[in-house]
Amino acid sequence: MHAAPRRTAVTALLCAAFALGATACGPFSDDAKPAGPFGELNGSQIVDKAFAATKGAKALSVDIDERQAAEPIKAYLSLDGRGRCTGTLTTGATNTVELIKPDHKDVYLRFDEASLREQVKDEDAETQKAMLKELKGRWLKGSVSDPDNKDMLELCDLKQLLSGFEQGASGIVKGAETTVGGRKALALTEPGDGGESSTVYVATEGTPYVLRIVTKGGEEPGTITFSKYDKPVEAKAPAAKDVVETE
Repeated sequence: MHAAPRRTAVTALLCAAFALGATACGPFSDDAKPAGPFGELNGSQIVDKAFAATKGAKALSVDIDERQAAEPIKAYLSLDGRGRCTGTLTTGATNTVELIKPDHKDVYLRFDEASLREQVKDEDAETQKAMLKELKGRWLKGSVSDPDNKDMLELCDLKQLLSGFEQGASGIVKGAETTVGGRKALALTEPGDGGESSTVYVATEGTPYVLRIVTKGGEEPGTITFSKYDKPVEAKAPAAKDVVETE
């Protein structure tokens, strides 16, 4: 029989054609299946699967490092599906706010001195002094429904946080296997316009959660890292003596 060498050549050609898709190529048979994480799923299908799993998580922690030129943002928050959220948010070089959201009703914010001074900068000197004395080191209690808290609390809403990543994106390329936070992961990259690209790292063992998103180029480059999936979130209201009511 002389057919085998021809079949081998065709198989080699297919391997070369699908190299970017990280398709495994081995002996040609009806039972052969792609090796590696997620088998025959393409990049788009893997990313869709990962975001669906992440949105369905009971709880997680998120570490955000957004390096936009106008106002860089860093945040570390733990949140769950029961409305609880706690962590810190830093805007610019120094302004840091601590946040505790124990339920769907109330939110407690504690500003560092730089943030407090920014808040009271339009007041007269005497008022500034009095407000700084009253608020320094204490928590401001507010309502979740207050429009002034809307932007900050979007970081406590996992679905809102991931809303910019649409399902069915095309052109997502499977990359190398690596590790993120000690967990095995597969890198998947979606090229964008103007040199911008986003790489999503998906856990390859256990639930296929998103472990990290790295965006390069564009107006909002940065990194979002996800961890502590399904770990309880401790978000208890501060002691009454440390709270200032805003209503």
